[in-house]
Amino acid sequence: MDTQDLTARLAAQRAAFEREGAPPHAERTRQLLSLKQAVLARRAGLADAVAADFGHRTAYETLLLEIVPVVHGVDYLRRHLRRWMRPERRRVAVHFQPGRAQVIYQPLGVVGIISPWNYPLSLALMPLATAIAAGNRVMLKPSELTPATNAVLADVLRGVFTEEQVAVVSGGVEVGRAFAALPFDHLVFTGSTEVGRHVMRAASEHLVPVMLELGGKSPAIVQQGIPLAGPAASIAFGKLVNAGQTCIAPDYALVHEADVAPFVAAYTAAVRRLYPGGTADPAYSSIINARHCERLSALLEDARSKGAEIREIDSPTRHPGVRARTLPPTVVLRTTPDMTISQQEIFGPILPVVSYRELDDAIAYVNARPHPLALYLFCRDGGVRRAVLERTRSGNVTINDTLMHFGQDDLPFGGVGASGMGAYHGREGFLALSHARGVFEESPRWSTSRLTHPPFGRLTDALLRYLLR
Repeated sequence: MDTQDLTARLAAQRAAFEREGAPPHAERTRQLLSLKQAVLARRAGLADAVAADFGHRTAYETLLLEIVPVVHGVDYLRRHLRRWMRPERRRVAVHFQPGRAQVIYQPLGVVGIISPWNYPLSLALMPLATAIAAGNRVMLKPSELTPATNAVLADVLRGVFTEEQVAVVSGGVEVGRAFAALPFDHLVFTGSTEVGRHVMRAASEHLVPVMLELGGKSPAIVQQGIPLAGPAASIAFGKLVNAGQTCIAPDYALVHEADVAPFVAAYTAAVRRLYPGGTADPAYSSIINARHCERLSALLEDARSKGAEIREIDSPTRHPGVRARTLPPTVVLRTTPDMTISQQEIFGPILPVVSYRELDDAIAYVNARPHPLALYLFCRDGGVRRAVLERTRSGNVTINDTLMHFGQDDLPFGGVGASGMGAYHGREGFLALSHARGVFEESPRWSTSRLTHPPFGRLTDALLRYLLR
């Protein structure tokens, strides 16, 4: 697909939007319900397609981490949409009385969505559903790394929407570049920070507002002296689900120096409970492609060459045979700032464990790096909780667990700084993909503002004394 085709699709959607106007509440909720029903009806085929693209990913992960959030997210949008769409009365100052002020929420028009490969269903469908709830039309560009999933997803969407409502665009890097440069009314991108810079640069040519959902090195801080079995189990789940290919996975653990050895032991035990079959366990996912496998192996080799201790975790009862593109869960100790693994988002089943002496040291370590998309804190002390929340910045926070903030429909989901901008969950998502149009209505009979018109005189002087008191 070339730039001319993309431009024609955008023009067709924009013309349809101008012709038909904003869809009413009933039409939006009907579309959302149809989307939910179509996803549920095709869930087995969607899970099979995701597994085919990854080489191996259990259907349980796809159903629990992609289909369930989409189904519940759509239900949430449908439940609250009528209230969100209502005009909001706003205060009018006394010197503008008897005027009336309100905010009406209108669709932006055509929203472009560039979705990633790691969760190719939920990270495409939830921004899409939010855009539909706000009354927009959508052009969706999924990742070229998940062709089987994209084919089924496009078929699902064709059964719900016309091309003038939702169009799916296929293609590689060049198509992605052309897509990002289109004059959308809003552009949503989920992916790496580096690609996000290119997307924002391309969108700036047409002053397209951009929502960026990026990533970063999300820390998991473990309070000194607390029982470690629970935190280790939660961090193991968050790190290893989808083989670590999760934008909000805990990137590294910050553990008190006295607790490092028992934490590593607890983490190892937790990993073996989660995946008793080791790297051949049916629940353990493959890495998306050979290039990403090589990147992860290079991170480990660089760390090893600079003095880190590398500990692979596997089960003594592992199944025979080797699954393609599968890396074992790995702990990395004694990392240093010059190691690539300390600088880049890992995006794989590798957990550096970084020691600290005082809580201030852990907070300083986090703050010395770009703001992450997520932060995890395991603590039993209110003072520790307050200190970390008040003195760090991140997209979202989960306390005493990992990943769970993503599943909260009523919380905004988004980054800050290098981890992104904007949010598309909750009411904040509806607002982000709507135009909040302020409307002031003057009384046709009388207005105090007419006292500001020339010719000026005593009434103007009295008004100024009042306004400048």
